[in-house]
This record gives sequence, structure tokens and C-alpha cells, in this order.
Amino acid sequence: MEAAIAIASIVAVVVTCIGAILAVSMYVRCVDAAREAARLAARGDAVSVAQSVAPSGAQITVTEHDGFVTARVQSDTPLPGLTVSAEAVAAIEPDTAE
Repeated sequence: MEAAIAIASIVAVVVTCIGAILAVSMYVRCVDAAREAARLAARGDAVSVAQSVAPSGAQITVTEHDGFVTARVQSDTPLPGLTVSAEAVAAIEPDTAE
């Protein structure tokens, strides 16, 4: 009886740790994708390249305001109720400003 409770507890902790590691990995990918999306949008290039860096199913939003481009990448994690997001800002390059 006691061994069954101990094994169940160990399994729960291991699964939670693996989920946390996956969430951190997804966050790093979101940061990279946001940086790439902001940089590409500031240059006037297609932002679709950033989708290949982002986690699968991530949402990429790019907005322009006052000479700056803001890219936000948001993705759900395997842990229930936890969403990771990252944001990057880049100045619009003078050659691409309209």
C-alpha cells in the first residue's frame, strides 16, 4: 500500500517536471520567433518565416505603431491552463517606412 502511494507520487512529480521542461523549451522558441518576426517585419520582409521557428500551433501577431514593430508569439503548453508568450520590438528601418 505504501509503495503504491510512493510510486504514484514519484510518477506525478516526474510528469510535472517533464511538462515544466517542455514549457520552458516552448518559451525559448517563442522568444526566438518573436525576435525573428519583429526583425523581419521591421525590414519589410515576410513574417511567415518566424512561424517555422515558433512552436506548432503558436499564434504570431505583428503590429506597427510610432515607427516600431511589435511581434507577439503565444502558444499553449502541455500543462493544463499554462500559456507561454513572448514579445519583441524593433524599429522600422527607414527604407521600408511608408
